[in-house]
Amino acid sequence: MEYQILNTSTCLLVLLVFIPTGLGICPSSCKCSGNDRNVDCSGRNLTVLPQGLQDNLTYLNLSFNQFVDLDHQLTRFTNLRTLDISNNWLKNVPAHLPKSLWELYATNNNIKVLQKLDTAYQWNLRVLDVSRNMVERAVLINNTLSSLKFLNLSSNKLWTVPTNMPYNLETVDLSSNFLSQILPGTLVRLQHLTSLYLHNNKFSYIPDKAFDQLSQLQVITLHHNPWSCSDNQNIPYVLQWVQATAARVVGAPCAQEPQVSPTLAPGSSSSPTAPGREAVGTEGSATVPQPTGATKTHKQLRAKEAPPLVAQRQPSPGSQRPQEAAATRTVLLQAPADGNASLAPATAASTTPLTLSITSGMPTHFSKMPRSTTATSRREEATPSAPGTHLPSRGGRWPAGLLWLPLLHALALAGH
Repeated sequence: MEYQILNTSTCLLVLLVFIPTGLGICPSSCKCSGNDRNVDCSGRNLTVLPQGLQDNLTYLNLSFNQFVDLDHQLTRFTNLRTLDISNNWLKNVPAHLPKSLWELYATNNNIKVLQKLDTAYQWNLRVLDVSRNMVERAVLINNTLSSLKFLNLSSNKLWTVPTNMPYNLETVDLSSNFLSQILPGTLVRLQHLTSLYLHNNKFSYIPDKAFDQLSQLQVITLHHNPWSCSDNQNIPYVLQWVQATAARVVGAPCAQEPQVSPTLAPGSSSSPTAPGREAVGTEGSATVPQPTGATKTHKQLRAKEAPPLVAQRQPSPGSQRPQEAAATRTVLLQAPADGNASLAPATAASTTPLTLSITSGMPTHFSKMPRSTTATSRREEATPSAPGTHLPSRGGRWPAGLLWLPLLHALALAGH
């Protein structure tokens, strides 16, 4: 009987010891799920690990806190798969991380050196993100990172592409560093690499045969690098490799040639010619024919005219008026606002706002003259005008014609 009581007491004691681990406890400053094995303690201004974390965690998010040192504090989580320690004040990757890790995110900290012991014996690690730090040197041991597929060292202060990168890598991001050289043999083993990001660095050339072993490469970025396009010794390799590779090259070196565009004179517009406008000539301006004497007279008349009320129309080919008979006189009448008129010989290129053709003597049917004058005016109005010719309003034509009839009659008699 006493033996049974002793066994029962021992069992109860053991249960009391292991109940917190078995049932799980979620710290008050964290959010938990999955039987409290997925713990999110991000954005809590933590400086030390919260109390109550169980050892069999599989996911732990400690990002956006104020951790300065986590050395030797995470070793006990032997089932941990994903650890996020981004956006803290860490000066190095925590020492003695559990070997069960698959993913480690340590972006945006104060890490200056990636030591070989930081990733030693991480056979299961698949993702390593140490971007946005101040890493100047990264020492890797490829034999202990045999499962690593994704390496992100972007936005750091690296001067040389890290050597001894694990041979199973598929994606390497080294963008936004100070990289200017690739040591011989650095990329030889990366035969599984599919994505390589080298943009926004200080490369002026790529050494010979540096990319020759990247047989599985699908994407590479090379833009925003100061390539020495005039260097005939070093630059030819990368130019030839870009032409021969089957990978997608973003920002090929020396490919940013000025865009070929029509030569424009200084001050001329670079916009395309709008439909219906004159084509730009070799001097960068539209070719305009010099005005003849009659055209000059018309331009003087148009300078005195009131703003037209009729929209301008461009002449169509063959629409110019034929020359009138030698005995015909053409009288140019101005809008009534001025009251003055000019006489000019008719030419093939001239078009007048209002013309009156007089052959000889006084018209027989004086009462019908206004009607014929109106018809003539309408025919002139229907005829397409020369470029830039303004048509006067219709309301001012009748009084002008009547006022000039006596003068026209006198001119006709004087001709005889």
